[in-house]
Amino acid sequence: MVEPQRYTRDYKPVVFAAQRPMHRLLWFVAGIGIPLICIALITPSNNTEPNQPTPVVAVDPGTDMLDIDAGAMPAPGDASAPIAEAAATEVAPARLPGTELTMIVRRGDSLDRLFKRNHLSRTDLANIMDLKVARQHLRLIKPGDEIVVRREQGRILRLERTISISEVLNVRRTDDGFTAETRREALESRPAHATGTIKSSLFLAAADAGISDRTIMNLAGIFAWDVDFMLDIRQGDQFTVVYEEMWKDGKRVAEGNILAAEFINQGESFRAIRFEDAGSRVDYFTPDGKSVRKAFLRAPLTFSRISSNFNPRRRHPKLNTIRAHKGVDYAAATGTPIRAAGDGKIIHRGRKGGYGNAVILQHGGNITTLYAHMSRFASGHIGKRVRQGDIIGYVGSTGLATGPHLHYEYRRNGVHLNPRTVKLPDAAPLKPDYLADFQRVAAPLLQQLDATPTLLADSST
Repeated sequence: MVEPQRYTRDYKPVVFAAQRPMHRLLWFVAGIGIPLICIALITPSNNTEPNQPTPVVAVDPGTDMLDIDAGAMPAPGDASAPIAEAAATEVAPARLPGTELTMIVRRGDSLDRLFKRNHLSRTDLANIMDLKVARQHLRLIKPGDEIVVRREQGRILRLERTISISEVLNVRRTDDGFTAETRREALESRPAHATGTIKSSLFLAAADAGISDRTIMNLAGIFAWDVDFMLDIRQGDQFTVVYEEMWKDGKRVAEGNILAAEFINQGESFRAIRFEDAGSRVDYFTPDGKSVRKAFLRAPLTFSRISSNFNPRRRHPKLNTIRAHKGVDYAAATGTPIRAAGDGKIIHRGRKGGYGNAVILQHGGNITTLYAHMSRFASGHIGKRVRQGDIIGYVGSTGLATGPHLHYEYRRNGVHLNPRTVKLPDAAPLKPDYLADFQRVAAPLLQQLDATPTLLADSST
């Protein structure tokens, strides 16, 4: 029997053998597709602009950096990303420590009371008052004064007090305690001009002219040797003043020195020019260089009234007898300062019979002046020298006096003369060495006086 012929072949399942062509196709597709996908991923989209910069995020200075989305920030090391410009901020001024307090002095206040009322350290006050400069300018305070402090929990860090329009006391705390000094503040001087006519009183005329009582008092002081401002003033008298105005921080703060002045009294003109020589001596002189001063003041009081004139046959108001009144009585309030009429030496200071408390001054070899009925004496002693204008006592009513007043006598060689009418010796004139400088200073000031219309000027045209 013949066996059937067998075919030699590898054994494969029929199904697997049928899939061989599909397997080869998959590898072919993969070989082509993967490179195409990579190229697609690398190539930019047609909808994206090339080299588009990463958006810049502006950071507010007050924003916490931790709150910013990290994805919105430029990538580190990306040189193409622009750097955001730093926002400009103002630097706030450094705050001073503590708080500022302005203390206003009330009636009856002391520094201790001020500090206690404002809960400030009185130990600090004691330490401040140990400083000579501070003690000098804080020892005396008056109602209305202002003291400015900077404090911290009651401790004084700084203290300031205005001494004058141009000077301030400055106290500061340091590591070693306190320091005190005075500071000068710059003032600007501007020339000013005023003129007035007396209708009822000198002070009202000054107010109408826009000048202060202080300036008009200085005016009266300049001409006190020629004009008795208690008795000689008349309606229609005129004055002209060229003076300084003091300015600080754009504000007018005070009136300064009188630079030139004219006073027309009952038709007679008196002029004065202020001049400071090379030795810093300041005085007032007439246009021809003579001193406006006399060796004696006409009256030892300013702006009082005469209650009894010089009268050899006056009836005494207390004794009711004819008794010569060998001086002039000036009525004034108790405590009004009495000034020396001239340079001299004290030869009596004490009680003197009916004169009460009295002072007698010796002027040169032959003139004496007496000041009586004082309530009290100023500092001084027998033998002490005084200058014209120095305060030697205060008005009172001691001795045979019916009320507060000053009794004033002027004697030459022991003879009583009327202080109001006696011819007074002149003071020393300007030194010849300074005359040219004086004329240079006086010329523009005299032009200002000449330019002022006055009744006297009108009558001379």
